[in-house]
Amino acid sequence: MSISYPLSTPTNKTVAEITLIARNVVGVSTSPFTFKQQTYQFSGQRWEADIKLPPMQREDAEEWVAFLTSLYGQKGTFLLGDPLATTPQGSASSAAGTPLVNGASQTGDSLAIDGLPASATNYLKAGDYIQLGSGATAQFYKVLTNASSNGSGEATLDIWPNLRSSPTNNSTVVVSGAKGVFRLNDNASSWNINNMGLYGIAFGAVESL
Repeated sequence: MSISYPLSTPTNKTVAEITLIARNVVGVSTSPFTFKQQTYQFSGQRWEADIKLPPMQREDAEEWVAFLTSLYGQKGTFLLGDPLATTPQGSASSAAGTPLVNGASQTGDSLAIDGLPASATNYLKAGDYIQLGSGATAQFYKVLTNASSNGSGEATLDIWPNLRSSPTNNSTVVVSGAKGVFRLNDNASSWNINNMGLYGIAFGAVESL
């Protein structure tokens, strides 16, 4: 059976530590005489991650080893999100409604959505995540400010990164368990085994763009 990407990460052991990095490309020019700075923000933005797993016995570790090896270095992709933020902080955690993209041709760092419960205060809070698309098209965004819905169940989200593409009107907005598509940041996968028979596994990833 051929391997189909993106893969899902194994669920037999939870991640011990993850560092999520929001990478921006910004040019900075500093005057050598006054130290005044000029900045220019380029369009480059991407997620990066450093992941460390807990020490594992072989029966658990081999599932992760096989997962990493199945990626064939940077060829394959996998789905990744913030493992401690699968549930929103806002009221969407208990009353999500049916969040949908509200309007086609949207671009930039905000997203209009509808299908929410009417007049929901802090439907999503700063730091929550959303997902657009699914499978190989999944896109991972962080909400930057608290967002409440109006009487018609509409809201506008400030997000990072900028929209990767203009989502289709009425396409689904995932507010719980949001993930994006990542790939390894290196073509070599490694793991160590100590004299206690414990495996140590850590790897880095970048958003697949």
